[in-house]
Amino acid sequence: MQLACGTHRLDLSRPQVMGILNTTPDSFSDGGHYYRNGQLSLARALERGRQMLAEGAAIIDVGGESTRPGAVPVSEQEELDRVVPVVERLVAELGALVSVDTSRPGVIREAAAAGAGMLNDVRALTRDGALQAAADTGLPVCVMHMQGQPDTMQAQPAYGDVVSEVKGFLHHRIDACRAAGIGPERLILDPGFGFGKTLAHNLALLRRLPELVALGYPVLVGMSRKSMLEHLLGRALEDRLAGSLALALAAAQRGAHIIRVHDVAATRDVLDVEAALHSPLDD
Repeated sequence: MQLACGTHRLDLSRPQVMGILNTTPDSFSDGGHYYRNGQLSLARALERGRQMLAEGAAIIDVGGESTRPGAVPVSEQEELDRVVPVVERLVAELGALVSVDTSRPGVIREAAAAGAGMLNDVRALTRDGALQAAADTGLPVCVMHMQGQPDTMQAQPAYGDVVSEVKGFLHHRIDACRAAGIGPERLILDPGFGFGKTLAHNLALLRRLPELVALGYPVLVGMSRKSMLEHLLGRALEDRLAGSLALALAAAQRGAHIIRVHDVAATRDVLDVEAALHSPLDD
């Protein structure tokens, strides 16, 4: 399976790693890492992108607005200021395949013009104008399930059957995307681990991930360092590497095509070992 991403072609015959680069001061794990004296440092962000590519990331996912539980929205101009210069540098200087994590039509258009090769929307293109903006770029787009909004989504998430409801939502967004002119070859699905889900909901989605893979579209998962590991293991944020790797491996074994992570090198190692177990052995 090949995914056309602007000037790049992404081989999804094996799981690929998407490295997280949040150009925000308040994201739950790497918020503020690329700031100096309160200002975004393009040099630091670029160096982190270079490091992730060297570690085996196929995609760098740039986000300029935190969507952690309880996150406070920012203005469109502030998001543009955080995202577009980083995208331009990553593409021009490193030749990176860059995904942009945004829900705003204006950011979608400007990021595409800056050289982004993929769009990643936690709101599944539901904001006014987002569908048309994404369609016009010609880029692949990942649509994600979220119950509620970031500021309230973890208050009291509830489902009858979380997997069936997530599948139903994604089917609805697939139909909306295709009606807007986004062909099936441009769609990626994300069940939205941690976005309006309890630990039980997340585990049910992971166990039954093959049901989402069976829809026939590439599936992206993001569970790296998330609070589900605190609930499951009692681990603080800085102690969640082993749990994150276990989740990445479980997702890959169940058919996930793109694994979105903070710890690129360790995740790539795990996936490469898993792939070797399924490759022909030399005599």
